[in-house]
Amino acid sequence: MFLAGSCTVPSTVSNAGTQDQPLKYPKNIVLIIGDGMGLSQITAGIYSTRRKKLVLEEFKHIGLQKTHCKDKLVTDSAAGATAMARGIKANYNTFGTTEKEKAPPSILEELENVGWSTGMAVTSSITHATPAAFVTYQMFRSHHEQIAADFLLTEVDYLVGGGRNYFVDRHVDDRNLIEELQKKGYMIGNIEEQSIEAISLSNVSKLAYFTADDHPKTRMAGRTYLVPAVKRGLKFLSERTPEKGFFFLIEASQIDWGGHSNLEDVVIDELLELDETVDVALDFAKKDGNTLVIVTADHETGGFSITGEDDKGKPRIKFVSKEHTAAMVPVFAYGPQSELFQGVYDNTEIHTKMKQAMQLPSTEHE
Repeated sequence: MFLAGSCTVPSTVSNAGTQDQPLKYPKNIVLIIGDGMGLSQITAGIYSTRRKKLVLEEFKHIGLQKTHCKDKLVTDSAAGATAMARGIKANYNTFGTTEKEKAPPSILEELENVGWSTGMAVTSSITHATPAAFVTYQMFRSHHEQIAADFLLTEVDYLVGGGRNYFVDRHVDDRNLIEELQKKGYMIGNIEEQSIEAISLSNVSKLAYFTADDHPKTRMAGRTYLVPAVKRGLKFLSERTPEKGFFFLIEASQIDWGGHSNLEDVVIDELLELDETVDVALDFAKKDGNTLVIVTADHETGGFSITGEDDKGKPRIKFVSKEHTAAMVPVFAYGPQSELFQGVYDNTEIHTKMKQAMQLPSTEHE
């Protein structure tokens, strides 16, 4: 049985810190996951744009993570995200909880339990595999309605993403989870009624903002909320618990979907949106001085390859698959303790290194 250890945070971490006197250890963590994003996807993003360099090129501390899951060489998003969230290898399509044992707590839960603010902003349903891995104890990623109910067992302060139907149009029970969220003190927003920029967060303690009934559309089809949601989330979370800190999970979910469909234009456009969110996070971190920004992926999708260039000088792309691959994926880190993320290591080490950076004590499974 996995058991969570005592989660007492040293006073060093909870000190306020300032831009002039930054902390040795980060006060905040921003974890940005490009679902399905490998080195070739990033390379294509670099060579496909005529504008200035990608923001990703600014990072000095860079590593590579091995993505295999517990029972397969090629992982999926549930197992890949579980490794980063909880520090364990899980079986394909699962979150680490089995009939015999419960998965250990996620980094989000560990920080939430000691008073940190927490948030998520994703371009999928919030019940999808990657965000779900940070909150659920369901066995399988396909249990969307059960995963939605697990959000009622957490205190995530800032939620932005799709999946509204899993909260209200339910088949496993007759609960209205949105009404239950409201009773827990959440302000509920809906992209069909109001943009994320238009919402007033004055006197709001928690926000759940739904961007689609199921999955949001691609950015090429008109989706625009991720970058403003990240800007607002950083401000909201930093002001909510200034004496402590915050953990913010951001996922550019649909790089993966472009890979599954072998649509290079979608892959590159979603990658460029991720880079824009990285720009926002880095700008915040540079001004704040106490924020660790980590950018990585759960796996690579599509066997995305650059085989040359066309007559306009843009990369010529080939896919070798419509599925995930076992290729290692990059890890970029900026801020206090970012040097921990250099090297080559298993995806479970992302969790270990985040805890080490924050000076959180290890748990029994680590």
